[in-house]
Amino acid sequence: MSKIPTKLLRWYKLNARTLPWRGHADPYAVWVSEIMLQQTRVDTVIPYFEKWMTRFPTVESLAQASEQDVLNLWEGLGYYSRARNLHKAARLVAEKFDGQLPHTVDALRMLPGIGRYTAGAIASMAFGLDEPVLDGNLRRVYARLFNIDSPADSPQGEKLFWSIASENLPKGKAGDYNQALMDLGATICTPQNPRCLICPLMGECAAQKLGLQELRPVLKAKASVPQYVQVAAVIERRGRVLLAKRPSRGLLGGLWEFPNARVTGDPARMLKKAIRGATRLTVRAEAELGVIQHAYTHFKITVHAYRCELLEMSPDKNLKWIRLGELEDYPMGKIDRQIARKLSPSSLRAG
Repeated sequence: MSKIPTKLLRWYKLNARTLPWRGHADPYAVWVSEIMLQQTRVDTVIPYFEKWMTRFPTVESLAQASEQDVLNLWEGLGYYSRARNLHKAARLVAEKFDGQLPHTVDALRMLPGIGRYTAGAIASMAFGLDEPVLDGNLRRVYARLFNIDSPADSPQGEKLFWSIASENLPKGKAGDYNQALMDLGATICTPQNPRCLICPLMGECAAQKLGLQELRPVLKAKASVPQYVQVAAVIERRGRVLLAKRPSRGLLGGLWEFPNARVTGDPARMLKKAIRGATRLTVRAEAELGVIQHAYTHFKITVHAYRCELLEMSPDKNLKWIRLGELEDYPMGKIDRQIARKLSPSSLRAG
């Protein structure tokens, strides 16, 4: 066993971050926090976690909630499949495990949305089991400590890093050790400009000794990010606006949006044909409300929103007329929420 666990745990005892889910007696709180923290910064998660635990304090309360209530509370946190899977998993836990989160990694991984990392985090932090964890931050820490030049995001790298995580795990202290690694990656062993001079593991860091810390981890070259253009139709009638509900699966699953379609030419000229093809609505553009840009994980998008006149209604059942004052009750992605906030009671037509 290397000196890493001893030095790291000593540092953690004095420098551990104060977070609302740490030291929580309920494994459910650890589970919620770990799902929220996937690909999301701690300071972003904290207010969402606190609101969530107030609204859904138990597995049972979450299991009994509607999907719309769940997505509404999650709105703005992104990666909405996390919320849907958390909701589904809560119902399974309530039905099959009497509301108690299962204690083993294998059982945890059977729940929707829980992979190897999340199962290890819950098992070690909530149940005190000797289980390793590995995410992007920990890969960076290990890549520097052991000067790993294999791509961290390759299958070979994945296998190697999990092996390192397991080999350095201190028995009986896995929960604190895993959280110490997370804190180290967040506060000292950062992606750029790591604070090596105050790192408790500087003497153990192979990359730092060679001056290679800023070159680790090694990652595969990323493909160029595609950019798309869409049009969105804002259709108003008698104090209501027409929204469409997205399919439950896929990007922004279960959220509400303004009818929209992707275009490859001039947005204003292509709007009518594009909206007709995508939604079976026949509309005519009246005025442009604004242009909104947003970046998702794998692509970027520019949306041209137009106030439109409805010429022919669609038979699609996912469409619904919503009162303007109730728009906040319908969960939306960031683009559609920005469009919704451009509307005001005075902007709605009476006819």
